[in-house]
Amino acid sequence: MIGLFQYCRGVVDDRLRAHGDIREPWPKQVGLLRGKQFVALHSSAPYFVGQDNIGCPRWVVPKVPRLGDGCPATVRLMILVTGASGTVGRHVVRLLKQGGHRARAMTRARSGSTVPPGVDVVQADFEDLDSLRRAVAGVRAVFLLTAPATPQPNHDLALLEVARSAGASSVVKLSAIGTGERFGTATVGAWHQAAEDAVHASGLAWTVLRPSSFASNCLYWADAIQAGQPVPNLTGDGEQGIIDPRDIAAVAVAALTDPAHAGKTYTLTGPELLSVPHQASQLADVIGRPVVSVDVPSTTATQQLLSSGMPPAAVEATVIGSAWARAGHNRILTDDVAKVLARPPATFRDWAQRHREAFTGTQ
Repeated sequence: MIGLFQYCRGVVDDRLRAHGDIREPWPKQVGLLRGKQFVALHSSAPYFVGQDNIGCPRWVVPKVPRLGDGCPATVRLMILVTGASGTVGRHVVRLLKQGGHRARAMTRARSGSTVPPGVDVVQADFEDLDSLRRAVAGVRAVFLLTAPATPQPNHDLALLEVARSAGASSVVKLSAIGTGERFGTATVGAWHQAAEDAVHASGLAWTVLRPSSFASNCLYWADAIQAGQPVPNLTGDGEQGIIDPRDIAAVAVAALTDPAHAGKTYTLTGPELLSVPHQASQLADVIGRPVVSVDVPSTTATQQLLSSGMPPAAVEATVIGSAWARAGHNRILTDDVAKVLARPPATFRDWAQRHREAFTGTQ
């Protein structure tokens, strides 16, 4: 669910963008571990994706008066995608475009490089209410994906408020598996729980997505694997239902375009339970070279992340989630992906084969 992934600034950044598995904005929290640079990630952070053909029906919008002439007209209102240049967001935008839906891509930096032609792009920041109001103008549905440097629900609350005020009718919130569960004296995904509660109380039609650990997390191992070094393992032998991020985006698009998913909370997993050593073994088979993992105890990770300058709240969330998965609490498989998409979820090996070049350094 949560882990530390090897990261060399610039090199991995370019590689992940090339393979379509990078989030926006780039994480700020970088920790040192065993003399290498690592970045701490949670499965709820936008490692986000899509599926090329899901056959979702187009949302039917009632006739409304055309402003100024009093005559009714059929309109297709806008769907706002936050984190639109990130891993999930960029694929959500692409799928909406392919399905004939009007999509608006919200990013912090206005860049069209990851947005399909013909898609509206708006530059906005969750801490700038005026920019958020511009982003939600004319929007009827929102894909809500936030990844603040310090885990807190303020960004979700801000966008929910302006979206409701602007007349939006529905929201699809990307959360995380295990949100709200008690683990010792801690609560897993506490900030996601606060955001989910706000979504439920928003008055909007809502769908909540709780994905398990992302297959794309492994891209942060690429440099270590190419160098023949071990990859870090914060979750020990804890098995998780590793999910291909494209499946998350496909479910998100279904929820954004079909009101039948309103009021549902989907726990999204892949088809098999895998530990980090299992993932390393499958990657080794795919790329034809050894991939080994090295166990990183929670105490070591905590010390290294704090010394790197990561905010204490972010360190705490990372360590709690890793320990929760290490203890076996994320040993969960569901059929929610299959129910929504009418097909089985992709396997980790499928994902690894599609991203083989990222680990071999070849094109």
